[in-house]
Amino acid sequence: MNRRNFFEKAVPASFAIGAIASSCAPKGQPLYSDKHFHISKGYHQIPKLRLSMDRIVKETVGLRPFRASGPRIESEQMGNKTIVHNYGHGGSGWSLSWGTGNMARNMVLATKEKKIAMLGCGTVGIATARLLQESGCEVTIYTKDVPPNITSNLATGTWSPASRVCDVKVAKPEFKAIWEEATRFSFRRFQNLLGMGEIAAWAEEYGVFDDAPQYIPGAGGEDFELEGLLPERVRLDKKEHPFNANHVTRRANMMFNIPSYLRHHLNDFLMFGGKVKIQEIKKMDDIDALSERVVVNCMGLGAKPVFDDKELTPVSGQLSCLIPQSDVNYKLYTRGANFISRKDGIYLGSNGIVGNWDTTPSREQTEKVFTILNKVMTEMKG
Repeated sequence: MNRRNFFEKAVPASFAIGAIASSCAPKGQPLYSDKHFHISKGYHQIPKLRLSMDRIVKETVGLRPFRASGPRIESEQMGNKTIVHNYGHGGSGWSLSWGTGNMARNMVLATKEKKIAMLGCGTVGIATARLLQESGCEVTIYTKDVPPNITSNLATGTWSPASRVCDVKVAKPEFKAIWEEATRFSFRRFQNLLGMGEIAAWAEEYGVFDDAPQYIPGAGGEDFELEGLLPERVRLDKKEHPFNANHVTRRANMMFNIPSYLRHHLNDFLMFGGKVKIQEIKKMDDIDALSERVVVNCMGLGAKPVFDDKELTPVSGQLSCLIPQSDVNYKLYTRGANFISRKDGIYLGSNGIVGNWDTTPSREQTEKVFTILNKVMTEMKG
């Protein structure tokens, strides 16, 4: 058969078939679905968190090292030792670790010394140690414990560079510029971790409130904000979300899967020749006994007795770990409670008690957060 004649006959036939199919379709129902409906429908199908008390498998209390004036990032001479301080980040240690670590690195490099002692093996200490290695330094970490038996393991793991970083009524005016420099450096550094086994990842973050939350300076929230790093937080229309609330916002934010993150960087530190010595530093004599002439202090709350830092105080925060739920990969916060989904579990929390050294979990606090979040989930549409 001639191919041209075949197509000339086949094309009209196809129109006829289409017409028959169209006439058979129920009236008022489009033959093809609206693709835009399915694109927007995703926001109507935010998966519900399966909440029950028997799914909570762990409760922990972490202590944030808070200084009202902000983190201590400075160098001082003590006898024959140069001490570079990098501690007291409050709830922003994870987010600022690379930025303040870079500032500490510059102070160390100014001494021309290459053999460096690092005090502390939390997220700030490990980040600072890796930066020093990248600058050609030989670093030994002296620490009481290693992950997972450290305070950094008890954090929520979200990008929050201004979380309890200072009290704006106490901090000096120049602190904001220091914070901004550290924030920008850290943010750039975290971009290099995206896609590497999900140790850092982007996720949606929802704020769910009956009314717009009121900002109160110095109340433990985020008093500083740097525009242009994260996507803008947007207010959602009621048709764009399933929550029974009048004020709902959404934005993308970075999350850190803490166990894999710490293991990754500690393994890198060791691979590049770093050493870890289990040795608790309790007093200045312990520091004097170290062979290194330059010591970087990233001890967090451990710095209080050793360096007599009267400003340093704990802010305790309790987390309750829910069994992971594969379809839930977002963060949600509401008045009195929040949760964040990580690979090792879904962590519920929200409280912060200034000056509290007690790390004993409270079942009452778990039940309080559980009740608030359960109400949000129960009232969700769909």
